[in-house]
Amino acid sequence: MTGSSISYLWNNDRAAKGFASGVSLHSHTNRSKETLDFIVKLANEYRCFKGILAREEKRCRQNHRLEVNYNASYWTPPLTPRLAFDLESRQIAESLQVQPLVSITDHDNIQAPMLLRTVASARHIPVSVEWTTPFGKDQAFHLGIHNLPSASGAWWMRQFEKFTANPSDSRLTELLCALHDLPNVLIVFNHPLWDLYKIGGDLHLKRVEEFLAQNSRCIHAVELNGLRNWEENRLVTRLAARWNKLLISGGDRHGMEPNANVNLTQATSFNEFVHEIRREHRSHVLFMPQYAEPWKHRIMRSTLDAIRDYPDFPEGSRRWDERVYHPDQNGVDRPLSQLWPDGQAPVYMKMVIQFVRMLGSNPVSHGLRFAWNESHELQFALGEQEAF
Repeated sequence: MTGSSISYLWNNDRAAKGFASGVSLHSHTNRSKETLDFIVKLANEYRCFKGILAREEKRCRQNHRLEVNYNASYWTPPLTPRLAFDLESRQIAESLQVQPLVSITDHDNIQAPMLLRTVASARHIPVSVEWTTPFGKDQAFHLGIHNLPSASGAWWMRQFEKFTANPSDSRLTELLCALHDLPNVLIVFNHPLWDLYKIGGDLHLKRVEEFLAQNSRCIHAVELNGLRNWEENRLVTRLAARWNKLLISGGDRHGMEPNANVNLTQATSFNEFVHEIRREHRSHVLFMPQYAEPWKHRIMRSTLDAIRDYPDFPEGSRRWDERVYHPDQNGVDRPLSQLWPDGQAPVYMKMVIQFVRMLGSNPVSHGLRFAWNESHELQFALGEQEAF
């Protein structure tokens, strides 16, 4: 059978029966740099928040002679490459009782898979990346580039960097066509309908259509994203139908929750899985039980994962302020823990972190989960599976 199919594990606990492997696509490790520019966007929307930030930025200039630069700052997810690989593998092996195949895609670097290839249990992990791809004058898209040749992975990353520094739409098409010509490479359009750069829904959709009009022949599948909501993913299915593209899973995990969807396959290696997608045009997406949870609750939980402390983790990734980076006076990126006076976060920052963590405590969390119940969305997903 060719084409895309979708199942839900909470609807069918034997969904993986008859398949050889489960494939975890699109997840992040602490080698992924996640932007903090959303703070500026929040400040522009909420006046009270903007005032607090302005006071603290002034204090930072006066006390530490440091200009706050959100665009140059970033945070990193808590899991190391090995912990991330083990988390994704364990979910597939234990919940589905099939062989796990894991492709980690950090933002614009391949450090995690290259490191994991030195570990016996992960020796065959594909060299993959989530490439932030400029397009047009006001847009960028995220593409999952899976299974780059290990011998030329670093070379490809240099090409991506050169393109980002001097982008052009025609050059982008050349690069994608060159990747497409590599028979074992899989190119996925990640979360295509997420207006990540806030240019407006209509304009974003227009850019998506322009991108696909120019590059569709080199895109092998579009992603149903495990961290986006039901409505957006339903619209993605329609986009895929318009462009005659396969749907594929992509959990987009940043925190401690394993990917909320995976692909089921008869393949026993990643090369075989790519062949199944590209040549046989078959894709089976399985949504895991966590996707049935209210979306806002899951986003809150992922946020809490980013700011929790993990005493048992390797040194340098235990505290949240060891995982957030800002340039020092010399422009060198350093963890906030090294920039705080005496290595301690300011009192106001501790209060903010405590407040957000309180939202994740059991009584408050359960109340918010009830308030955010999205059973109506779950109902239409279960009642209209044929729409997929």
